[in-house]
Amino acid sequence: MATRTTVSRFQATLAPKRLRMPFPAALPLSLRTQGGVRYGSDVAAKDLKKTPLYDLHVANGGKMVPFAGHLLPVQYASAALAQSHLFTRESASLFDVSHMVQHTFKGPQAAAFLEKVTPSTWSNQEIMEGKLTTFLWPGTGGIVDDGVVTRMAEDEYYVVTNGACLEKDCKYIDEELGKFGGQVEWKRMDNSGLVALQGPKAADILKEVLATDVNLGDIYFGTAFWAELKLPDGGKTHPVLISRAGYTGEDGFELSFQGDKFPALETTMQATKALLAAGGPERVQLAGLGARDSLRLEAGMCLYGHDVDDTTTPPEAALSWIISKERRESGGFHGAEVIIPQLTPRSKGGAGVQRRRVGFVIQGAPAREGAEIQVDGEKIGVITSGSPSPTLGKNIAMGYVKDGLHKQGTEVDVVVRGKKRRGVVTKMPFVPTKFVKKSS
Repeated sequence: MATRTTVSRFQATLAPKRLRMPFPAALPLSLRTQGGVRYGSDVAAKDLKKTPLYDLHVANGGKMVPFAGHLLPVQYASAALAQSHLFTRESASLFDVSHMVQHTFKGPQAAAFLEKVTPSTWSNQEIMEGKLTTFLWPGTGGIVDDGVVTRMAEDEYYVVTNGACLEKDCKYIDEELGKFGGQVEWKRMDNSGLVALQGPKAADILKEVLATDVNLGDIYFGTAFWAELKLPDGGKTHPVLISRAGYTGEDGFELSFQGDKFPALETTMQATKALLAAGGPERVQLAGLGARDSLRLEAGMCLYGHDVDDTTTPPEAALSWIISKERRESGGFHGAEVIIPQLTPRSKGGAGVQRRRVGFVIQGAPAREGAEIQVDGEKIGVITSGSPSPTLGKNIAMGYVKDGLHKQGTEVDVVVRGKKRRGVVTKMPFVPTKFVKKSS
């Protein structure tokens, strides 16, 4: 039967609302203004967790805000959000993503369990390769959360999910394992660290601190490997799980310091300082939540709780590509009875979808989450994310519109602060991604 490790009382997460900054990156925070910086007002600081890099953020002028039950930097005193954003595109930035939740699923039926709760195929996934997927509600096919799953061994999978969904996800996994009843061991890796090194110079910087012989030219987007890192004092870290991945659209790596195996809380800080020292401030800088959000929006990536949620199915969210061919044919995953018919448009005999996630370029003031989308005065959708694009010098957004009004070039009105602004449906990503992929 399925086994679950005992987990502590889950910390409540914040109600997601939007952050409006001098450079208005969209962030899921409940905030108030104080001295030009916005801080959370609904969660006491004593109830918030600190990541392994908290002291480093404060020492470097990080403006700390509540996010997903943690105190994290929204930006740093040394750079405006737009400057940090552009520096990532031109060089490299380090992001603390230790608020994300790291899990392992082990056992002879681990793949079968994951194939029950997601629409992806795991039984034939290459070892040390990962991909994005969605966890789904039975019956509706709504998205519980999105996450990245990497196959570590024949019967072991490493999963990263959103920190803001901690309580909901853990309850969901525990209940689904109970219903599944197979031989699966689930462990949530608390006391761990997770750092993202993103940007065109990320590979060169990582190469300089690798203490393990790894040819990064053979590591492609989605591939993972174990390696030790050199420390400034001449020592080395414990093995670190490094994945070529990220949430910015740039080339980059995520470094997992796993607390169930190693003293990760201490090593996360040491390794981050080593990366900063190796790159120097001209090549790598710390970046916060503000730049992370505007970067992911330019890359057309969803933010859970905003662009996708429990009521959204993968086809509605333009995520049909995560559903493997064999799963489209065999089904067997939660919500398959809803999702599979949606894959075929109504014009071709399927159920299709009523709404679609699309991108927009907006004239005038930037459109925020919740802004109404209209055609001829009729509401046809809503904005779910929006901000200025530092790279393009335009206001961009994503949201949902009625099926049939999703085609590129369609003109709409977006109501911003009571005024209609012209919007044009635009292909995403807004800025081309630079993932290093294997040639086909």
